[in-house]
Amino acid sequence: MRKTFGERVAGYAWRHVERYAWAGCAVAATGFALVSGPVPHRMWGWSAGAGYALAAFLSSGSAAPRRAARAVAVAGAVVVPLVVLVAAGLGQSEVSVVERSGRLLVAGGSPYVTAPSAVADFNPYLPGMALFGVLPGDPRWWLGGTFVACLADARPGRVGPLLACPLVALPLAVGGVDLPVAGLMCLGLALAGRGRPGGAGLALGAAAALKWTAWPALPVALALIAVRQGGRSASRCAGVGLGTGAAVVLPFALTDPAGFFRNVVAFPFGLTATTSPAGSPLPGHLLAAHVPGGTVIALALLTAGALLIGVSLVVRPPRTLRAAAGRLALGLGLATALMPATRFGYLVYPLVLAALAHRPPHRGPEATDRSLERIPV
Repeated sequence: MRKTFGERVAGYAWRHVERYAWAGCAVAATGFALVSGPVPHRMWGWSAGAGYALAAFLSSGSAAPRRAARAVAVAGAVVVPLVVLVAAGLGQSEVSVVERSGRLLVAGGSPYVTAPSAVADFNPYLPGMALFGVLPGDPRWWLGGTFVACLADARPGRVGPLLACPLVALPLAVGGVDLPVAGLMCLGLALAGRGRPGGAGLALGAAAALKWTAWPALPVALALIAVRQGGRSASRCAGVGLGTGAAVVLPFALTDPAGFFRNVVAFPFGLTATTSPAGSPLPGHLLAAHVPGGTVIALALLTAGALLIGVSLVVRPPRTLRAAAGRLALGLGLATALMPATRFGYLVYPLVLAALAHRPPHRGPEATDRSLERIPV
């Protein structure tokens, strides 16, 4: 079927947008390599910069070269640096934290040090994260693989460009503890949108056993299920989600409450004498670092934002997957900006959820969001 004039113009404009996007990523990655101190970051920047630059060159052509451009971007920003860094034993400190927590879990039955003092002693993740340290090989393979598998189910056919995005590609190569959490959150929301409350609860419960950042996804999914399927289905999702998370977290919280609190509550919120290395210059951190009583102010603003999002779920609950993902992206974006101990890497949460909320360009019947076809709204 011949394309209309408007479709040809849109396609031409999109080719230019894609080319400029890859070129911008190339400049950003190269600049990152020049100014970064950690060796893994510099290695990623040079590899990703080369991949993005080649992708920008290829994306100016027809459809086939543009598909090749996306593959080249993923190879340069994810595959090559990941393989090289794993082979060299280089990565962010979070990789060591996951590996050590796995060893502690196997040796002593708990992934936490009861009385941590140095930064290296702390494990700010919930107990489920230690499982990635128990599995054979570098944890990044399992962290990244979980993310890709979840996203492939939640966003079928649209994973490649997201993997190449610098905010996703960098943690995939150098660390990646936030990625399986974000992937399971997207999968849980997608399953909720498809009318599968049990599966949604299981995915969200698994995410909630990894990091606190996953917990806001459960009330959003419950609001979506309640408005589309009713209270019984929402209760089923809540029971499965809370039961899964509690089954993993509570045994460790009850057997060593002091150690659990110091590691996964006090340390991430900046309430310990040892300062968390998560200190990107976002509003919450700037308040805590430069304003008297700034930590309390930041936590108060964080609480107010959470309450506003909670009220919005009651007053105007999301009725579609896109609306639910957008609401959660907004909430986690505010949380990332306002947490006293925060870092730019947390932006992967609102980014991935915003991608889930994004409506793709219409390409025929196959582009319809399958999560919205299951239940009439």
